[in-house]
Amino acid sequence: MKIASISTSFYAYLSRLRWIKRWGLKRNAYEENVMEHSWEVAVIAHTLALIKNRYYDGHVDSNAVATAALYHDITEVITGDLPTPIKYHSPEISNAYKQIEQQAELELLDLLPDALRSDFAELIQHNKIPSEHLEIIKAADKISAYLKCQSELKAGNTEFVNAAEQIALSISESNRPEVTFFMQNFAPNCSLTLDGLMKTN
Repeated sequence: MKIASISTSFYAYLSRLRWIKRWGLKRNAYEENVMEHSWEVAVIAHTLALIKNRYYDGHVDSNAVATAALYHDITEVITGDLPTPIKYHSPEISNAYKQIEQQAELELLDLLPDALRSDFAELIQHNKIPSEHLEIIKAADKISAYLKCQSELKAGNTEFVNAAEQIALSISESNRPEVTFFMQNFAPNCSLTLDGLMKTN
């Protein structure tokens, strides 16, 4: 069967996620972009799902969670990264930003060929992702932010002191056992140097 040639800018947009900087209101010792952040959230979310399945009798599709996590901030290629203190400054701003995100989701989906649109809708549109998957991705997002704060503090950047405390508190209050497991068993070694990591093996 001959398939007609289709020109789309979808992946051209995705490739620009590397230019979207995170933590824009803070001085960063190490800059972080949305593309690398998305990868980190995806691997953490995948691990959280597996921990839930293997240790806590979960039945989560870890691959689906990881894939959705890869796309969880895709709309920022249009909206940019709105810092958390602004995003949640007031209900009005939060609701307005949510509407902007939803419109950006639709615009990105419109870039895709018709035959692929429904597949990507289940990854890009948050209201079509299972709530359990979204909760795991949100937890992974917080862990990623925690690790970022710790790397900044280790570099002597006190700009991240308050953020580190708030995120650590939020994670400690989580009622998700897979998050506690990850923080106890995976997170501590993330602060080690390469030499320190090699000594632990």
